[in-house]
Amino acid sequence: MRTDIYKIAECFQLEGIVKNIKPLGEGFINDTYIIDTEADDSPSYLLQRKNKNIFTDVPAMMDNIERVTLHLKEKVNAKGGDPMKEALTVTKTKEGALYHMDDEGEYWAVCLFIAGSITYETADTPELAFAGGKGIGKFQCMTSDFAGKLTNILPGFHDIRYRFKQWEEVLSKDPVGRKKELVEEITWIEERRTEMLEFWEKVEDGEIPTRVTHNDTKINNILFDDKGDVLCVIDLDTVLSSTALNDFGDAIRSYTNTGLEDDKDLEKVTMDMEIFEAYTKGYLSETKSFLTPIEIEYLAFSAKYITYEQVLRFLMDYIDGDNYYKTKYANHNLVRTHAQYKLLQSIEEQYDDMLKVVKANLQTD
Repeated sequence: MRTDIYKIAECFQLEGIVKNIKPLGEGFINDTYIIDTEADDSPSYLLQRKNKNIFTDVPAMMDNIERVTLHLKEKVNAKGGDPMKEALTVTKTKEGALYHMDDEGEYWAVCLFIAGSITYETADTPELAFAGGKGIGKFQCMTSDFAGKLTNILPGFHDIRYRFKQWEEVLSKDPVGRKKELVEEITWIEERRTEMLEFWEKVEDGEIPTRVTHNDTKINNILFDDKGDVLCVIDLDTVLSSTALNDFGDAIRSYTNTGLEDDKDLEKVTMDMEIFEAYTKGYLSETKSFLTPIEIEYLAFSAKYITYEQVLRFLMDYIDGDNYYKTKYANHNLVRTHAQYKLLQSIEEQYDDMLKVVKANLQTD
């Protein structure tokens, strides 16, 4: 493996001589390595094997990343910033390509490692939640004038109409005979169907605009400097054209949950309003200048929408026999369903207060 990795690294335009290549992180989706070079003044790099089973069009994905990062660098330059630290830099192959395909048909890509940057694994304090909101908001602000659309590399992503088609097919087949035991849970999905479709219709008809979205808004995809200021957003594999509300809603679903996504103790699961308020404040500090009135109107609703979608997907997978999500025990997806539904209920119960928070943070500083 050492020889193969070193041969792959040699295909890219790296500064300096490669000293060492070692794995980085746990690699749930992509396999990631850090490349260290020998000279003190030459940079380190991140090398990734892109998961072609999840990203079925890696060339289009890399084209999306290149277009977005070049746009970000132009924005940073215009403000007198450092484009090498405040935007991801894709390192091309020696032939000038955005990726290398090895003899086994695997795709590899390299980006510059931003030295001195800091990441956080969780946003469990209002301060970090604010920073996370500011980071995603800054990304959306800088891409708000991006020209054209990106290739949709994840068809059906956050598209509730598409999810309902899947849902109806699974209910019709009921392949492992679980549907009869889930009358209450199925009712949870059906009684909210209309409001979710009404929202998505506004996206489909363009009333809610399409923007550049990140689609993986956890805080460890944001780099900070040693002063705690946002540098840039990383891990752009999922970047595509969608509604900015998806990024906000998914962040709220993950940031504000006081329990685990698969918590068996539902008493632990609620939406933390303090974290919601902090994230919203950080996010709107960067985005209120360009978001349209209807985007503002549905900002809090997006948390309901994304959480509802996750309830549906966990329950659908359970009915289908647990074919999509990895499970650790027999009813794991059902436990996930109940935990996410408890979070959804908490969001619904606090919805009026969420609207007030949004309104309060629209005031001019």
